[in-house]
Amino acid sequence: MQSKTQRPVFLDLQVLTPRLPLVAILSILNRATGVLMFLSAPVLIWLLGVSLDGPAGFERAAQFLDGFLASLWLFALIWAVAHHMFSGIRFLLIDIDVGVEKEQAQKSALWVLAAGGAVAAITLIGVML
Repeated sequence: MQSKTQRPVFLDLQVLTPRLPLVAILSILNRATGVLMFLSAPVLIWLLGVSLDGPAGFERAAQFLDGFLASLWLFALIWAVAHHMFSGIRFLLIDIDVGVEKEQAQKSALWVLAAGGAVAAITLIGVML
């Protein structure tokens, strides 16, 4: 009896990885930025309340925002607000049938990503100076 040798199996891993179009990624980011802003709202309200308690409260809020993680959170929050705003404008335009075609939708998605990043970068540069 002859034993059959098992042939190697070609696993195309590209098939297993999802490839989302840019507009789908933009939609997911829009939802994620909304969640980030929603979860950040109580902390921002608390910081505002603490900072309005007087000079000691303002100093306490400033110390809270002075750390690296707080700076990273604020940068992400600024990007989230800018991205969510531009993405919202894009979706409003799509609602009135502006930019519905595939090519226009991809271009507007790129513009939203670029504009959100640019606003965050300009704000970061302005804070660093």
